[in-house]
Amino acid sequence: MFGNYLIGLREGLEASLVVCILVAYLVKTGRRDALRPVWLGIAIACGISLAFGAMLEFGTQELTFEAQELLGGTLSIISVGLVTWMVFWMKRTARHLKADLHGKLDTALAMGTGALVATAFLAVGREGLETALFVWASVRASGEGSSAPLIGVLLGIATAILLGYLFYRGTLKINLAKFFRWTGAMLVVVAAGVLAYGVHDLQEARFLGGLGDKAFDISETVPPDSWYGTLLKGVFNFQPDPTVLQLTVWLLYLVPVLTLFLVDRGRPAGAPKVRPADSDSAPAS
Repeated sequence: MFGNYLIGLREGLEASLVVCILVAYLVKTGRRDALRPVWLGIAIACGISLAFGAMLEFGTQELTFEAQELLGGTLSIISVGLVTWMVFWMKRTARHLKADLHGKLDTALAMGTGALVATAFLAVGREGLETALFVWASVRASGEGSSAPLIGVLLGIATAILLGYLFYRGTLKINLAKFFRWTGAMLVVVAAGVLAYGVHDLQEARFLGGLGDKAFDISETVPPDSWYGTLLKGVFNFQPDPTVLQLTVWLLYLVPVLTLFLVDRGRPAGAPKVRPADSDSAPAS
């Protein structure tokens, strides 16, 4: 449940910040008349994201077992790729996100209502579709057979909306660069588990071999139905009896990606220092 809460919080906060930046800029520049098309674009993006999630959940139930596993494994791997790209993208652009959105909004204001709807839709829709796909893959990987993963996601999104509102009101300020850095690192760990589960799906679909080649089996030490086994499964997508291929893929993804994400690139010689205020941003400022 914690892993899914983290996904909802991280992805939801990105979308909330985007919304806050767009709305705050229009209010600050006296363009309240443009708020309606912006909210329309946001609503369309949310609706399409929900429809996409429902399609993933209910549209695959009539498939054969092997087809479900093949589709699930493929989409899990795609979702890991998208999330990996997202966390690195946010690491690079978090400090400049506000300026980039302001520039796009200025262009849209000059072009008219349709451009405003499209700008808001694209800004929020990407986050929504990524969230729907990764949540679906993560819930499949958790395999809890209960509503706990979905509750975790909803709680994460609710927390993100609350934080976004507090940012907008100026009553809460945190170091967003550090927040995205550490939640991004935890998401990489979650993504590694989803990737390993996706490989297992492809093995069960007979697309990949080695299903019977177990790297180890500690099911007696860490029973999957125990409270600690359930906790490890929910947070890290831990499996007590992974295949050799699963473990290999997990290590080949987690070690280099997490290292690259956490290692700071040195500031170029002569480059100006970034003031703390630049990274502790509140969208309304």
